[in-house]
Amino acid sequence: MSLAAQHPLSLDWCPEAVRLDGLEEEHAFDLQLATDRELAQGRAGQMALGHPAEAYLNRWLTARGDLQAMLSIRFEGGNPERPFVDASVTSRPLTFADLPALSEAARQTYAAFQVPRLRFWSPLPMQGARSAFVDASPDMRVLAAPLSDLRDREVPAGLSLRPTRDATHLPRAASAYAQIDTLHPAHVEQARLIDEDTLAEAIAAGTMFDVLWQGEWSGYAGTLPETQLGLPAQVVQELLLAPHARGQGLGTFLSTLLARHLPDDGRVLSGTIHAQNRGSLQAATRADRHDLGGWWFTPLA
Repeated sequence: MSLAAQHPLSLDWCPEAVRLDGLEEEHAFDLQLATDRELAQGRAGQMALGHPAEAYLNRWLTARGDLQAMLSIRFEGGNPERPFVDASVTSRPLTFADLPALSEAARQTYAAFQVPRLRFWSPLPMQGARSAFVDASPDMRVLAAPLSDLRDREVPAGLSLRPTRDATHLPRAASAYAQIDTLHPAHVEQARLIDEDTLAEAIAAGTMFDVLWQGEWSGYAGTLPETQLGLPAQVVQELLLAPHARGQGLGTFLSTLLARHLPDDGRVLSGTIHAQNRGSLQAATRADRHDLGGWWFTPLA
């Protein structure tokens, strides 16, 4: 079902059997949360909203006709005051005509949480989806391309990567995020700095790099080998330019440099970017990463 909802451009990037295995792996938690009451109890204790554990279980139901969906109660940023229902799996790609019935199913199934929004996936390009899903608002987009397709772009002299050895520059990265957040307040909701544990994991994997511009530390670029949309991928964990290196069009070349430094093992370079983060979206698309679709929010009211 998930394979049918993927962007057609990406279907040739790996064998179908490998893609299906990747999708199965990604949906394992969704399936576990449909039956695992101990896990649901843990979520109930974490959220502390007074609802029984059963209220946190995923539900597989028929929304309309031939459309089935697995619905899940989620909380944006782990905040119990920001619940939403996620259509984690649907039996076929969604259309605008499906949204009223799917929204009603979400509203009834998780009525106790007074959920304001439903999130769903579409492989449509952003502008096409804006037209197709009236009143829906875009969330995160997935931008990806085979690593082998990203290595040939000419990179400005003075821009390079070197392997990150430790967390020495993490405070400088935090300061860079703070400056960006001050200049662009919406950025706070669009991107978060890599945490120290993930940084250490990427360093250990050999896939975390310091960005050097004119010989000076100027940011981070790093990934982890995972799957995304079922694709074997190097999934971006951080792409950051410090303020002194911003505004010069350098962000486009971080994908190029990553592709050159990462193992040549047939994976794609993939990552999620908030739909309103125009600078990051432009940098990724100019680097020849493709928009494979994204998640959308539609109101339940």
